[in-house]
Amino acid sequence: MTARGARQGLDAEDFDVEEALALVKDGNGSARPADDRGPATVPTAARGADRGPRASHAPGTAPEAGHRATLWPEARKIAARAARAGAARRAPVSVSLGDALGLVLAAPLTALTDLPSFDTSAMDGWAVAGPGPWRVRDEGVLAGSTAPAPLADGEAVRIATGARIPPDTTAVLRSEHGRADDKARLHPTRDMSHGQDIRPRGQECRSGDQLLPTGAVVTPAVLGLAAAAGYDTLAAVPRPRVEVLVLGDELLTEGRPHDGLIRDALGPMLPPWLRALGAEVIAVRRLGDDAEALHQAVTASDADLIVTTGGTASGPVDHVHPTLRRIGAELLVDGVKVRPGHPMLLARVKDDQHLVGLPGNPLAAVSGLLTLAEPLLRTLAGRPAPERYALRLREAAHGHPYDTRLIPVVLRGDHAMPLHYNGPAMLRGIAAADALAVVPPGGSQAGQETELLDLPWATAGIGACFT
Repeated sequence: MTARGARQGLDAEDFDVEEALALVKDGNGSARPADDRGPATVPTAARGADRGPRASHAPGTAPEAGHRATLWPEARKIAARAARAGAARRAPVSVSLGDALGLVLAAPLTALTDLPSFDTSAMDGWAVAGPGPWRVRDEGVLAGSTAPAPLADGEAVRIATGARIPPDTTAVLRSEHGRADDKARLHPTRDMSHGQDIRPRGQECRSGDQLLPTGAVVTPAVLGLAAAAGYDTLAAVPRPRVEVLVLGDELLTEGRPHDGLIRDALGPMLPPWLRALGAEVIAVRRLGDDAEALHQAVTASDADLIVTTGGTASGPVDHVHPTLRRIGAELLVDGVKVRPGHPMLLARVKDDQHLVGLPGNPLAAVSGLLTLAEPLLRTLAGRPAPERYALRLREAAHGHPYDTRLIPVVLRGDHAMPLHYNGPAMLRGIAAADALAVVPPGGSQAGQETELLDLPWATAGIGACFT
C-alpha cells in the first residue's frame, strides 16, 4: 500500500469541536509535551513569532476560562466559511489555454465539435476496400490533406495515422500486416475485420456533449481535451489576489545575519507557496515595524487576501492587532490552539477582503499558512477540499498538553516518519518534508494512525505548483 493509497475517506468539513475534544480525551497523557518555542539559540524571524499567551494551568488540564484561541480544526472551518460569500460574488474570467492550468472551470466544458470530426486512420498502413488482394494507388493520404477520392472495391491507398479515411473504405491494414507480391498486389498477413483501425467520427464525443462539469480543476490533460474539442479560451474562476506584507526591522534581504539582524526567510518563501495554493501574488512589501506604514498598506490594498508576517502578538512593536482595531476589522480567529503558530489570526477587513496574520517564526508561519490561508484561498478559487487521510507513524510524536501540534514528516510506503528540527523558528524539517502530521493533544504513539496535510509540491509536481 502506498502512502497516498491509505486514504481514510474522511470528510474534510465534518471534523468539528466535539471530535477535537474527543482527541483530547483519547490523548496519551504520558506523552512528553513538546516545547513549542524551539531551542533558545535559534533566533526568531520577526516580531510576534509564536509568542501567544502562555497558559498557567498544569500540563494535561484544560486552559483557563475565557481563553480566546480557537481549536485547530474549527479555525480551518471558519477560514473556509469566511470566503464563501466572496467566492459566490466573484465573476468568471476568460483565460487562454496557456494561462488556465490550475484554475477551476466556471462553466461546463462542452464539446464544440465531434471528436474526431471525421473518420480517421488509427494506424500507418493502407486504407482498403473489400477483400484482398488489392491494387495500390500510386498516391498516398497524409494527415491534414484534402478529402481523398473514394476507393473502388479491391483498391488500396497508403495512409498515415490521423489522415482522413477515403469514402468506401472498409478497414485499415497496418503496415506490418501487409505484403506485396511480384505483381504489386497487396496481401494481408493476418485476418482483418470490417472497420479495423478506423476511428469513426464522434467516437470520443459528439458536438454538444458535456465533457467536464463546472468546478473541475484544469489539469494538463484538461487543457489537451479542451484544445481537441475546439477551445481557445476557458471560463474559469479567477485566482485569488494576495498581497504579502513582511514586518520586522531586524530582517535582512541579502547577505549573512550579523549584529542582531537576521535574514528574512518568509519574503522568499511565501509568494511561491501562495502560488502553489492557487493564488496570484500581486505584491510583496517590506514595511519594518511601522504602525502607520502598516495602516496605509492595509487600507490601500485591493487584494482579496492580505498576508502579514510577524507582529501578531502583543509586544511593543506588534502592530497588527492595533491596526485591525483602528480600521474596524472583524476578528474571526484570534489565536489557534496549535503549535507552532499559536498567535496566528484571521480578520475580515472588508466584505470581500480578508487578512491572515502569520507569526514571524518560519515554521509557525507555515502552520498559519496551512491552517488559515489554505482553506480561505481554496474556497475563493472554487477548489474542492482535499480528501483527509491518515498514515501510521513510524516513531512516536510528542504532543502538546491541550493544543494540536503540526510536525513535518516524510512518507515511506504506508508510514510517516517524523522529522527533527520542528521548532517554530526552524525550516530545516519542513524543507525535507512531504507533509505535516496533525498530532492531537497528548501526542501520537508509534504505529498510531495520524492525519496528514500534504504539502502542495508533494502531490502536484514542482513545475505545476508554481505556475
